[in-house]
This record gives sequence, C-alpha cells and structure tokens, in this order.
Amino acid sequence: MFSAQRPITGCPHGPMPAPGPIRAAPRGGDLCVIQPTPPPLRFSALRIALRLAVLFAIGYGIHLLLGVAMGLVNTLPQTAQSGARVGLIVAMLVIYTVLIAVPFVPGIEIGVTLMILRGAEIAPAVYIATALGLTLAYFSGRFLPYATLHRIFLDLRLLKACELLTRIQPLTQEQRLDLLRAKLPGAMGDWAVRFRYGAIALLLNIPGNAVIGGGGGICMIAGLSHLFSARAMVLTIAVAVAPVPLAVWIFGPSLIAP
Repeated sequence: MFSAQRPITGCPHGPMPAPGPIRAAPRGGDLCVIQPTPPPLRFSALRIALRLAVLFAIGYGIHLLLGVAMGLVNTLPQTAQSGARVGLIVAMLVIYTVLIAVPFVPGIEIGVTLMILRGAEIAPAVYIATALGLTLAYFSGRFLPYATLHRIFLDLRLLKACELLTRIQPLTQEQRLDLLRAKLPGAMGDWAVRFRYGAIALLLNIPGNAVIGGGGGICMIAGLSHLFSARAMVLTIAVAVAPVPLAVWIFGPSLIAP
C-alpha cells in the first residue's frame, strides 16, 4: 500500500514509514503515522509534573532576572564611576539579550529604558543585543528535536498534533512551503509563502506582540516551522529591529521618552 520509503524514528512503536499519500490502515493493522499511541497515564502525568516544575523554575528565574535588571536600571543614573557604569550597562545588555529570546517575556522594555536613560550612545548596543536575542530564539526553535515535541504531545494526548509532526518531519523546506500553499485558500497561500519574511518583520514591530509570544516566541516558532532559511531569517531580524534604535541614535531618546 505504501511505496518504498525511508523510516522515521521517534515513534513509540518503532520505525514508521515516511508519510506519502495517507490511506486507511489494513484491518487489524496499526499505522503509527495515523494512530500514535500515548504512554500509560501514570507515566504521562509524572513527566507533565516534571515539565511543569521545570517551567515554574524557569519562570521564577526570569522573574528574578527582571528584578535584577530593573534594579540595575534604577542604579544606573546614580553610578558616578565610569568603570562601574560600564559594568552595569554590560550586565544589563546580557540580561536583556537572554530575556528577549524567551517567549512571552516583554524584554524590549529593558532596551527602551536603557535608551531613554543613556540616549543615542547606547542605541547601537541595544540594537545588537536585540538582534542577538531574537536570533538565539530562532535557532533554539530550529534545532529543537521533533522527537521531544512528539513525546510532549503524546503525554498531553494531543494525537492530531503527533500525526502532524510525523507527516512534516521528513519534508524539506520546499515541501513544507508547498503544503502551506495548498492548505490556505485561494491566493492567500501564495501571499503567505511569498511575503513570509515581511510578515515576520511586521509581527516583530507590532506593539503588544507579547500576547502572541513576543519577539522571542515569534522567532522560535519560525525556527520550529523550518519555513524560513537561516540566512534570510537572520537578515530579516537585523532589518526588522533596526528602526527604533536607529531613530534614537539619529534623533535622540526624546522620540520614545514618555
């Protein structure tokens, strides 16, 4: 029923045939690509609890980092010694780079605060830190193993998501773009594929984008989808995050000051 295809690893039942045209499973048979079987509930519950504990620890760490960052921001105007001031600025930029890469964390506020306090002189450093943080988020998504996502979805009993991962895992970028084009109605598919990098740049600059994951979440999903080539995505990020720091560098912080 299936033509000769290379197997896909990572299925709970062992190697699976790569998805071609999906047809009904033979009677008494079980095609893992169609019917992934979740592990026993007690194992799923334990793994979910451990993941929630890790997420809580990460969230608490982010909360502490935000507190440290804002404390450094409040200390910065009172720091008289140039060496201490440079150290604080470097620490702030490192924290900012990490925070802006995390989905749903409004780390951009730290960068804006730095530019308001320090003016045009720090705008290039904020720009570089922003681009590095979002690039880190993109590559984090790009190299996240599909097998890990498959296990998470199985534990959550999201079987349709498991089937989708199984179908798209072996596809090349062009095949994924063709699939996206076919799934969207009319000319929308062609537009989505043709202007996908412009759409990412637009999303990165929409005020309040933290509700859809922020810059870090947007870039991480872009990497996870494998619809965006690394070189073009890095260039898109570099262009998309440039306007505000460039404007501050040219015209001063009065443009963004409240």
